[in-house]
Amino acid sequence: MLKLYNTLTRKKEEFEPLHRSEVTLYSCGPTVYDLAHLGNFRSYLFVDILKRYLEYLGYSVKHVMNITDVDDKTIRGARKNNVSLEEYTKKYKEMFFEDLKKLRIEPANFYPEATKHIIDMVSIIKKLMEKGYAYKGEDGIYYDISKFPNYGKLAHIRVKSLKAGARVKQDEYDKRSASDFALWKFWNPEDGDVYWETDLGRGRPGWHIECSTMSMRYLGETIDIHTGGVDLIFPHHENEIAQSEAATGKKFVRYWLHNEWLIVDGKKMSKSLNNFYTLRDLIEKNYDPIAFRYLVLTAHYRTQLNFTFKSLEKATKTVNNLNDFLKRLKEIKGPKTYNEKIHLFIIKTKKEFEKYMNDDLNTPKALAAIFALVKFVNKEIDRKAADKKSLNEVYEFLRSIDKVLGIFTEEKVELTKEEKKLIEERNEARKRGNYKRADEIRAILKQRGIILEDTPEGVRWKKIK
Repeated sequence: MLKLYNTLTRKKEEFEPLHRSEVTLYSCGPTVYDLAHLGNFRSYLFVDILKRYLEYLGYSVKHVMNITDVDDKTIRGARKNNVSLEEYTKKYKEMFFEDLKKLRIEPANFYPEATKHIIDMVSIIKKLMEKGYAYKGEDGIYYDISKFPNYGKLAHIRVKSLKAGARVKQDEYDKRSASDFALWKFWNPEDGDVYWETDLGRGRPGWHIECSTMSMRYLGETIDIHTGGVDLIFPHHENEIAQSEAATGKKFVRYWLHNEWLIVDGKKMSKSLNNFYTLRDLIEKNYDPIAFRYLVLTAHYRTQLNFTFKSLEKATKTVNNLNDFLKRLKEIKGPKTYNEKIHLFIIKTKKEFEKYMNDDLNTPKALAAIFALVKFVNKEIDRKAADKKSLNEVYEFLRSIDKVLGIFTEEKVELTKEEKKLIEERNEARKRGNYKRADEIRAILKQRGIILEDTPEGVRWKKIK
């Protein structure tokens, strides 16, 4: 039985969706004012693993990830670059989706954009005003948190008192203080041409109302799972609960899941510390995005992930070794006798994999179980006790769990006639004891990105980037 840690209750709970076979999942997506950074992608990879594992268990997952394309940051960026809001955010949306593909993050069912749901937001704000939860201020319409008795239940904070008129208009503010927050911001000159003419007046939405609106629009008034980074617990997710539950009178989210920070060399990632990295920075340094994907899996999502280039190098080697092992499984012919021990080890590994994943997505222990299988099978291959049938079972098992992990790569790369001839020449040179010529050919092929490995079964090759 799958158990997930619910931030709302601060404990692991057995997961039971509202509907038997379908899970509704909402994830806070990017604010498209800049490239997403590695910390952002840790969140998106966490959601991807969660979604993939739910599907592995047989659930149908209806997933929504919003795109915040209007807020303080996007407006500032558009004005600074003297372009329209749509033109400014368009390039970052496109780059975001390109990066998702590079990391093998499965697409959500919907990527609603805030600017395309203004009418829905206005409707909810009007309802909140009618119910007495929202009021009109001089510069916008605000949510009165004193009217919502359970405000603070997600972050586990108590709002003892609120100074009269204490309000915050900015989308991001001091997270140590609880204040009335903007649902709708009346137009001011700093917004330039970014505004909508509505029943609420000329203006634009606040950040928090965007997520509530798009979640309810696509998934209904009550959803199964809402995810995000721990930095969003307060005030963003707290405010989502307050405005959503006040509007509908229903529970907004049943399971709140939050991933911890990604830090760099033991420090918070920051441009001022020159330790701020995007996925494109890694690619420019010739790292495979899948190595970063694997690195994220090595830490439990509720623990901090300390990113270093040393750890990324190690992740790169591990991913390469796993892919080499997958290739080896297809190449070995082995004896005719069926290896029952390998079959039993697969069964054992499958049980352990599911046991650890069911325990709040414990990916580090799930990976350890897989490595134990790889080590055992390699030993059986080395002692020539691994037959083709059992190795095919290993191969099919690894492919099945990779639907969750997404780290294996099988590149169907063909050698040219010349390259094949060079390998044959090297084999002959080695047989004759001409190791000098054999080494020369190895060096020639390496320059072309072809690495040779001499094994008991013969020479093996792979292409590197």
